[in-house]
Amino acid sequence: MSLLATFDGALPVGISMWKIAQPWWEFVLRGLLVYGFLLITLRLTGKRQVGQLAPFDLVLLLVLSNAVQNSMNAGDNTVAAGFILVATLLAANGLLSWITWRSKKAETLLEGRPQILVHNGQVDEAMLAAERITRHELMAAVRQAGLSDLAEVRVAILETNGRINVVAKAS
Repeated sequence: MSLLATFDGALPVGISMWKIAQPWWEFVLRGLLVYGFLLITLRLTGKRQVGQLAPFDLVLLLVLSNAVQNSMNAGDNTVAAGFILVATLLAANGLLSWITWRSKKAETLLEGRPQILVHNGQVDEAMLAAERITRHELMAAVRQAGLSDLAEVRVAILETNGRINVVAKAS
């Protein structure tokens, strides 16, 4: 009788933490598919989602992470599967970072372009609507820059990271 037969089919902890149920390349493929899907869908939701998390945005990200967990690990909760997924996601993120650093086209595609929200005190309402930024959020950025009125703003730019930078008119 073998040592493993004495455990009624269950593997000892030292082995069960490392014995993955699927081939390693399936975890890599699953991780890349989910990473790509989330990257595309989050990119389509706009820049504001990344830089200015409201409480419901944070909840959404937490729920998303839980929702995609099983699609990445195929129900395999071993340490080895987790390590493979972490390495895959970090590698994919590093590769995309390197690609956007090397290619302006890729950077624009993946990260977008900065958008002018206010120019010489005039608000671009169409751009606010397109980026789903409220007047309240815009005014909060203006006040954070030490200004109290849009007439004092030379330019307000929504950066690719979701932050709104405000430049005052020269006095």
